[in-house]
Amino acid sequence: MDKFWLKSYPEGVPHDIDLSQYRSLNQLIEESFRKNASRPFSVCMDHWMSYRELDELSAALGAWLQGQGLEAGARIAIMLPNVPQFPVTMAAILRAGYTCVNVNPLYTARELEHQLRDSGAEVIVILENFASTLEAVIEKTPVRKVIVASMGDLLGFWYGQWITFAVRHLAKMVPAYKLPLTDGRSVTTFNRAIAEGTRMRLQPAAASMDSIAFLQYTGGTTGLSKGAVLTHRNVVAAILQAEAWFTPALKRMGDIRQTNSIAALPLYHIFALTLCLLGIRWGSHLTLIPNPRDFGKFVEVLKKRPFHMLPGVNTLFNALLNHPQFKSVDFSHLCVSQAGGMAASQGTAMRWLEVTGCPMIEGWGMSETCAIGTNNPADNEEFTGSIGLPLPGIDLAIKDDDGNSLAPGAAGEICIKGPNIMEGYYGQVEENARAFTADGFFRTGDIGIMDARGYTRIVDRKKDMIIVSGFNVFPSELENVISLCPGVLECAVIGVNDQAQGEAIKAFVVKNDPLLTEEDVARYCHDQLTGYKRPKYIEFRDELPKSNVGKILRRELRQN
Repeated sequence: MDKFWLKSYPEGVPHDIDLSQYRSLNQLIEESFRKNASRPFSVCMDHWMSYRELDELSAALGAWLQGQGLEAGARIAIMLPNVPQFPVTMAAILRAGYTCVNVNPLYTARELEHQLRDSGAEVIVILENFASTLEAVIEKTPVRKVIVASMGDLLGFWYGQWITFAVRHLAKMVPAYKLPLTDGRSVTTFNRAIAEGTRMRLQPAAASMDSIAFLQYTGGTTGLSKGAVLTHRNVVAAILQAEAWFTPALKRMGDIRQTNSIAALPLYHIFALTLCLLGIRWGSHLTLIPNPRDFGKFVEVLKKRPFHMLPGVNTLFNALLNHPQFKSVDFSHLCVSQAGGMAASQGTAMRWLEVTGCPMIEGWGMSETCAIGTNNPADNEEFTGSIGLPLPGIDLAIKDDDGNSLAPGAAGEICIKGPNIMEGYYGQVEENARAFTADGFFRTGDIGIMDARGYTRIVDRKKDMIIVSGFNVFPSELENVISLCPGVLECAVIGVNDQAQGEAIKAFVVKNDPLLTEEDVARYCHDQLTGYKRPKYIEFRDELPKSNVGKILRRELRQN
């Protein structure tokens, strides 16, 4: 196809990437560890970790995992926030020849059970703060080995002990739990696994570009999340595509390894995960923010040292702007303010530029595309309101319902093809058949218009997906849950505009118990759904609009 958008590329950005330089994602990681051993990899709560330490710790944990008798490619779940244990665990799993299954630490028991069962995860590495959730479902999952981490495990002996004590006993953030040891299950602490692994030798994994690196779970149209199968090739491609796009914007750094990227978005999310791996490719370092919702502490971290890349969603940028101390931060080194995950608003972008002097650059991607798709040029001087140009190596087409490509200026479904696009959904044969066009493009469900220069603007969504603060929420999942609430006859869920979150969730409920209250429904949702999936608004109706065949018409609810 004619990649006419290449004429709009910024100077210094290549038209394609070279995947032949790597045999696997593991090779990329190993090379970085060797080249950058003495350099810092991350800082978290003022404790630094070098690439050498990341190498040694992940090799030890990987060796321990290999000693558990797992088959090549076994799925291992990671249920950790942005603490040093996350990159150590991720690197260990990959280097040992296994597959990472990223899990949202705030999942409810129901959500966790589905993901562990669907992925077939045999091992989980989990922060003790969330172990009580695992306790509720572990006997219904394939998990046989649990590695329990504490907040301070990798923060130095004395400081780490203090942090763990404070989290457990002062903040009381670790609910009591008791994991069952039936059916051959075992529980090991994170530090013990590391200690035992140091006496073992990590055996090189026979991973290839076709091996599965991640099962990245995303919302499901059937009401259940599904795992996007991301191979080593997909992830390496995404890293090289991001590198090609962002490197020119960081040229004033001189040595790109000096880049300090702020990791406030959760590393289990594909957006932050890809940027973390990009940092490894560069040999640069990350500032890990375990709890970005504590904006006071977040701002204090930003004040401590120069930072150069700040990826975020619109709600994060907006919340920082509204913090009284944010204007006192030194922004003179900030090169890239990368917005993604949800639509960025022009008002937030204008304020961001006014306060920081660094334009907000909007891009678009999905879990299915390793977060890579389109992006505005990283050297833009102003916010454009579009999602930008296709990145190197990507084909983008606007297609009609029959799969025909449309001319520039016409609205249709955004479809994408490239080496970063997933192999398909794990175990979802019918879903995969619907997800791709006959000529191999992935159907994104977003409706867009591409102009004559190659810039694309999203105008609508073909699917009913709701985006809350950058997280995908499918109404069918919520409707399935709410329908099980005692007193509910039927329900429907839509997204409504929300200044803070981009979209908020509104539930319409028809009740068969006249005593049912909004508080009852909200309480049930609180117990069954993680925070961003809970309805902000609940409205009772006598009936819901339906088609002739009885299908609930969400579009009519959106119009009212």
